[in-house]
Amino acid sequence: MATSYDYAPLYRSSVGFDRVIHLLENAQRARSINDWPPYDIIKSGDDSYRISIAVAGFTQNDLDITFQSNLLSVTGKKQEAAHEGYLHRGIAGRPFEHRFELADHVRVNRAELSNGLLSIELVREIPEALKPRKISILNAPVPNSAAPAQIEAQKAA
Repeated sequence: MATSYDYAPLYRSSVGFDRVIHLLENAQRARSINDWPPYDIIKSGDDSYRISIAVAGFTQNDLDITFQSNLLSVTGKKQEAAHEGYLHRGIAGRPFEHRFELADHVRVNRAELSNGLLSIELVREIPEALKPRKISILNAPVPNSAAPAQIEAQKAA
Protein backbone atom coordinates (compact mmCIF):
# COMPACT_ATOMS: atom_id res chain seq x y z
CA MET A 1 0.00 0.00 0.00
CA ALA A 2 1.60 3.25 -1.12
CA THR A 3 0.65 6.54 0.43
CA SER A 4 1.33 9.77 -1.40
CA TYR A 5 1.46 13.14 0.27
CA ASP A 6 0.60 16.55 -1.16
CA TYR A 7 3.37 19.04 -0.32
CA ALA A 8 1.64 22.03 -2.01
CA PRO A 9 0.57 23.61 1.32
CA LEU A 10 4.20 23.63 2.41
CA TYR A 11 5.20 25.56 -0.72
CA ARG A 12 2.48 28.15 -0.07
CA SER A 13 3.43 28.78 3.56
CA SER A 14 7.23 28.60 3.55
CA VAL A 15 10.06 30.52 2.00
CA GLY A 16 13.55 29.13 1.56
CA PHE A 17 12.66 25.52 2.40
CA ASP A 18 12.41 24.36 -1.22
CA ARG A 19 15.36 21.99 -0.86
CA VAL A 20 13.88 20.27 2.19
CA ILE A 21 10.53 19.79 0.48
CA HIS A 22 12.26 18.40 -2.63
CA LEU A 23 14.14 15.95 -0.38
CA LEU A 24 10.84 14.74 1.06
CA GLU A 25 9.33 14.33 -2.39
CA ASN A 26 12.39 12.49 -3.73
CA ALA A 27 12.57 10.19 -0.72
CA GLN A 28 8.94 9.24 -1.20
CA ARG A 29 9.28 8.76 -4.97
CA ALA A 30 12.62 6.93 -4.96
CA ARG A 31 11.87 4.60 -2.10
CA SER A 32 13.02 1.24 -3.28
CA ILE A 33 10.79 -1.76 -2.81
CA ASN A 34 13.90 -3.94 -2.73
CA ASP A 35 16.19 -3.01 0.15
CA TRP A 36 18.81 -5.54 -0.82
CA PRO A 37 21.54 -5.74 0.31
CA PRO A 38 20.74 -4.80 3.89
CA TYR A 39 22.51 -1.80 5.40
CA ASP A 40 22.90 0.10 8.68
CA ILE A 41 23.33 3.82 9.25
CA ILE A 42 25.16 4.54 12.51
CA LYS A 43 25.87 7.85 14.23
CA SER A 44 29.36 7.24 15.58
CA GLY A 45 29.99 10.72 17.01
CA ASP A 46 28.62 14.25 17.16
CA ASP A 47 29.66 14.96 13.57
CA SER A 48 30.47 11.49 12.22
CA TYR A 49 28.39 8.73 10.69
CA ARG A 50 28.98 5.28 9.21
CA ILE A 51 27.01 3.39 6.57
CA SER A 52 27.60 -0.37 6.65
CA ILE A 53 26.34 -2.47 3.73
CA ALA A 54 26.35 -6.28 3.75
CA VAL A 55 28.00 -7.19 0.44
CA ALA A 56 28.91 -10.85 0.92
CA GLY A 57 30.50 -12.31 -2.19
CA PHE A 58 31.36 -8.94 -3.74
CA THR A 59 34.97 -7.91 -4.19
CA GLN A 60 36.45 -4.43 -4.19
CA ASN A 61 36.39 -4.44 -8.01
CA ASP A 62 32.65 -5.27 -8.04
CA LEU A 63 31.71 -2.17 -6.01
CA ASP A 64 31.58 1.49 -7.00
CA ILE A 65 31.06 4.46 -4.65
CA THR A 66 30.24 7.88 -6.14
CA PHE A 67 29.65 11.16 -4.29
CA GLN A 68 28.28 14.14 -6.19
CA SER A 69 26.36 17.17 -4.95
CA ASN A 70 25.07 15.66 -1.67
CA LEU A 71 24.15 12.32 -3.27
CA LEU A 72 26.11 9.22 -2.30
CA SER A 73 25.59 6.26 -4.67
CA VAL A 74 26.82 2.75 -3.93
CA THR A 75 26.50 0.25 -6.76
CA GLY A 76 27.52 -3.35 -7.00
CA LYS A 77 27.76 -5.52 -10.07
CA LYS A 78 29.34 -8.93 -9.82
CA GLN A 79 31.45 -10.27 -12.61
CA GLU A 80 29.81 -13.33 -14.11
CA ALA A 81 31.62 -16.47 -12.98
CA ALA A 82 31.54 -19.79 -14.73
CA HIS A 83 28.69 -21.96 -13.52
CA GLU A 84 30.23 -24.54 -11.25
CA GLY A 85 27.27 -26.89 -11.02
CA TYR A 86 25.51 -25.36 -8.01
CA LEU A 87 23.07 -27.61 -6.24
CA HIS A 88 21.82 -24.63 -4.22
CA ARG A 89 22.76 -20.98 -4.72
CA GLY A 90 21.72 -18.95 -1.68
CA ILE A 91 24.32 -16.16 -1.77
CA ALA A 92 22.79 -13.47 -3.95
CA GLY A 93 25.05 -11.80 -6.45
CA ARG A 94 22.54 -9.68 -8.29
CA PRO A 95 23.38 -6.06 -9.08
CA PHE A 96 22.24 -3.35 -6.67
CA GLU A 97 22.27 0.39 -6.15
CA HIS A 98 21.72 2.33 -2.95
CA ARG A 99 21.40 6.11 -2.92
CA PHE A 100 21.84 8.22 0.19
CA GLU A 101 20.98 11.92 0.28
CA LEU A 102 23.56 13.65 2.48
CA ALA A 103 23.12 16.93 4.33
CA ASP A 104 25.14 20.01 3.47
CA HIS A 105 28.78 19.91 4.61
CA VAL A 106 28.79 16.11 5.00
CA ARG A 107 31.61 14.47 3.07
CA VAL A 108 32.90 10.94 2.61
CA ASN A 109 35.99 10.40 4.74
CA ARG A 110 36.89 6.84 3.68
CA ALA A 111 35.49 3.48 2.63
CA GLU A 112 36.63 0.01 3.66
CA LEU A 113 35.64 -3.54 2.67
CA SER A 114 36.19 -6.13 5.38
CA ASN A 115 34.57 -9.51 6.12
CA GLY A 116 31.73 -8.93 3.66
CA LEU A 117 30.84 -5.47 5.06
CA LEU A 118 31.39 -2.27 3.13
CA SER A 119 31.83 0.56 5.66
CA ILE A 120 31.64 4.17 4.49
CA GLU A 121 32.78 6.77 7.02
CA LEU A 122 31.09 10.19 6.76
CA VAL A 123 31.99 13.38 8.58
CA ARG A 124 30.19 16.73 8.84
CA GLU A 125 32.59 19.65 8.54
CA ILE A 126 30.96 23.03 9.00
CA PRO A 127 33.04 25.83 7.43
CA GLU A 128 34.49 28.42 9.80
CA ALA A 129 32.32 31.13 8.25
CA LEU A 130 29.15 29.24 9.28
CA LYS A 131 30.22 28.27 12.81
CA PRO A 132 28.89 30.34 15.70
CA ARG A 133 31.41 32.85 16.97
CA LYS A 134 31.71 34.85 20.15
CA ILE A 135 31.20 38.60 19.78
CA SER A 136 33.09 40.65 22.33
CA ILE A 137 31.36 43.59 23.97
CA LEU A 138 33.44 46.74 24.30
CA ASN A 139 33.03 49.28 27.08
CA ALA A 140 31.77 52.63 25.82
CA PRO A 141 34.03 55.56 26.71
CA VAL A 142 32.79 57.39 29.80
CA PRO A 143 32.40 61.17 29.34
CA ASN A 144 34.81 63.32 31.31
CA SER A 145 33.55 62.90 34.85
CA ALA A 146 36.06 65.26 36.50
CA ALA A 147 33.71 68.26 36.34
CA PRO A 148 30.03 67.68 37.06
CA ALA A 149 27.70 68.84 34.32
CA GLN A 150 25.94 72.09 35.14
CA ILE A 151 22.95 73.76 33.64
CA GLU A 152 23.57 77.34 32.78
CA ALA A 153 20.71 79.82 32.80
CA GLN A 154 20.40 83.62 32.89
CA LYS A 155 19.21 85.23 36.05
CA ALA A 156 15.82 86.79 35.86
CA ALA A 157 15.73 90.52 36.82
